[in-house]
Amino acid sequence: MTTTINDETMRELLGRTRDYAFVTLGYGPGRAQPGADALVWEHGRRNFALRAEGKLAIVGPLRGEGDIVGIYIFDASVDEARTIMDEDPAVRAGLFTYRVYALRSFPGDCLPG
Repeated sequence: MTTTINDETMRELLGRTRDYAFVTLGYGPGRAQPGADALVWEHGRRNFALRAEGKLAIVGPLRGEGDIVGIYIFDASVDEARTIMDEDPAVRAGLFTYRVYALRSFPGDCLPG
């Protein structure tokens, strides 16, 4: 069965969107430095805290080949997301780099359980 969305429904749904920040994570030049695993562990602990605080809606590592090794969707502005990422211990140590993008999406969207 195919769901049909008419123009009125489209306008109503689009009116509910709001801004978020989408972040891609890549390896930095310091990824192989001594102590990197401990910094990555603290990076993960911080991600759990950001989720618990409601600032980080979605986070996850990417598997496979490529320059992007993780993604985030923050319930924050682009500037707030940059500040959050700049404070990440693994970013500060040069293990990871990041890029931030403005994202417009629907409040309440989530991954299926």
